[in-house]
Amino acid sequence: QVQLVESGGGLVQAGGSLRLSCAASGRTFSMSDMAWYRQAPGKEREFVAPINRSGSTTRYEDSVKGRFTISRDNAKNTVYLQMNSLKPEDTAKYYCNAQVGGMRYWGQGTQVTVSS
Repeated sequence: QVQLVESGGGLVQAGGSLRLSCAASGRTFSMSDMAWYRQAPGKEREFVAPINRSGSTTRYEDSVKGRFTISRDNAKNTVYLQMNSLKPEDTAKYYCNAQVGGMRYWGQGTQVTVSS
């Protein structure tokens, strides 16, 4: 069982920055592939960025490339999403996802609102 708790969301003006954190419980974090997803009102949840177990491999959804950076600290059981140059269209609830042992786990999400 993996429990995920996201934090760091909030209200920010366009062009600003936020750093999201996702703290994971359990001893399996270093064996978990992690990812951030987001869901805007009235839309389906969409992939934002994944990171592999060691943190050596990442990729990004096209609209966030060059603005967002995913990273992880296995010693702290935490994955991060640094979001720069935020746009109103980035407004969504952001979710942390863990994949380990054939199972997927989700956090409760943290709201990010970007004002124009």
